[in-house]
Amino acid sequence: MTVARPPLSVPRFKPSALLRAASIHAFIIAMAFVTLFPFLWMVGTSLKPPKEVFRPGVHLLPTAPTLGNYATAVQRAPLGRFLLNGVIVSGSILVLQLLVIIPAAYAFARMTFPGRDLLFWLVLAALVVPGYVTAVPNFLLLSGWGLINTYPALILPFVGSAFGIFLLRQFFRQIPGEILDAALLDGCGAGRLVWHVLLPLTRPAIAAFAVFSIVTHWNDFFWPLVVIQSSHLYTPPAGIAYFADAEAGANWGVVMAAAVIVVTPLVAVFLVARRQFIESMAHVSIKG
Repeated sequence: MTVARPPLSVPRFKPSALLRAASIHAFIIAMAFVTLFPFLWMVGTSLKPPKEVFRPGVHLLPTAPTLGNYATAVQRAPLGRFLLNGVIVSGSILVLQLLVIIPAAYAFARMTFPGRDLLFWLVLAALVVPGYVTAVPNFLLLSGWGLINTYPALILPFVGSAFGIFLLRQFFRQIPGEILDAALLDGCGAGRLVWHVLLPLTRPAIAAFAVFSIVTHWNDFFWPLVVIQSSHLYTPPAGIAYFADAEAGANWGVVMAAAVIVVTPLVAVFLVARRQFIESMAHVSIKG
């Protein structure tokens, strides 16, 4: 005896759905190209000989690629020193920020004290204050302390981060209270609770904040030019400006080669932390 099988259902072809999906993908590809075009232009220019840099028309790729611009950039400017300064300044700022924002975010998310909501609203208000507004007070304060033209002048004004406090607070609030209660019943103090329980659970948020912090302070062009006069303390963007004016002149191929060298560590940082970064942004977008 044979059992009759039900007929297989074949998905119905919908031209409108296919057209909509193709339109969405075409739009995404177009936006990705627009976003990446400046970076591709920078890389292409860094590989062009001087006579091709200002050739009329739009030519993204060089006709005769050369690595001579990179050799010239390395020989004529202390790029290694600029990169080391960027690592020292960006790394120090990130470490000090984490030491400040993690306890602050935990207090705003899990503790009750007078004025908590008012203080948190003040933190949110700080998000809309442009950094340039505090430039003069910070400069006067650092000048009074005798810290102008030093590493602390590049680091101390950015130890606090309202964005970091807000981001970690949102993640701390999403952690079930039962987990924290169980840890407290086991004799876990506040410090061990944050270090051994909360931090592993909020690793994506910390990775996302680390990417934001490193990119922001690595690319900061304004503040180093305000507080630094010695070229050996220049961070990468300030070093590129010095390099372009003093060494390369109108040779923009060399300048673009130096810019590619300076940007490469940021691309590496993002590729290493991209999974946690995307996970964190999706978490914030979905759960608010």
